Amino acid sequence: MVAIAERFVHARRHGQALAGFPGPVPEDLVAAYRVQDLAIARWPDRVVGWKVGYIAPERRDASGDERLLGPVFARQCWHATGATQPVPVFVGGFAAIEAEYVLRVDADAPADKLDWTPEEAAAHPATLFTGLEVASSPLATINALGPRVVVSDFGNNNGLMVGPEIPDWTTLDEAQLRAETFIDGASVGTGGAMRLPGGLRGAFAFALARSARRGRPLRRGDLIATGNATGIHDILPGQTGKVVFAGHAVLECRAEPAGERGDLAWPG
Repeated sequence: MVAIAERFVHARRHGQALAGFPGPVPEDLVAAYRVQDLAIARWPDRVVGWKVGYIAPERRDASGDERLLGPVFARQCWHATGATQPVPVFVGGFAAIEAEYVLRVDADAPADKLDWTPEEAAAHPATLFTGLEVASSPLATINALGPRVVVSDFGNNNGLMVGPEIPDWTTLDEAQLRAETFIDGASVGTGGAMRLPGGLRGAFAFALARSARRGRPLRRGDLIATGNATGIHDILPGQTGKVVFAGHAVLECRAEPAGERGDLAWPG
């Protein structure tokens, strides 16, 4: 497990692609999260949130988890300013963007609460924002190889842009939260919060429960990207992505090659 974590961290820090999964695929999600934790410990940045990804029924293991988590790091969390945000993607690896609805946790979650219902999650203080995830990995086949591989490499996350707030999210009809994604001006996907199985509440409940079970209970200020709202949309260096959140925001990014240390925002 240590060798797998070190290979992924090295590839990400140097902006390099990997020809294949660097070792035996973890036998289950529990083992995959151990790899992820080892990689987090070796990454020179702090976790500021988590992306949530959906697991198709035929790809679930004995844990029964219908979703997975991957870390979002401080230096790769950008707050939208209205300008086009440069985002790093791995040349020769996997690269895509995803429209996201992002929750900010506004109070510490109890560390000993390991099970959450969607209703309990909605009652926990949180603020909703628009967002755009950069889903990129040094491993081109990461999604094809399945959830255990995705979890092992930071959940296939390489950045999160957080846009304007959507007020009073718990009172909204989620069917009215609509989004559309464009690559180089062409529409590539439509949807919204209703595309997420169980909606925003279901994704939040999973993040609260799985984080507590991992010994990483959610804390005030943590961000939760709840899942792709219009699909997973491949992007290449030089291409521009845009997500239109109807009535709320427009977020734009430009894909650029992940360079040495794999982080465009890395100081020095």
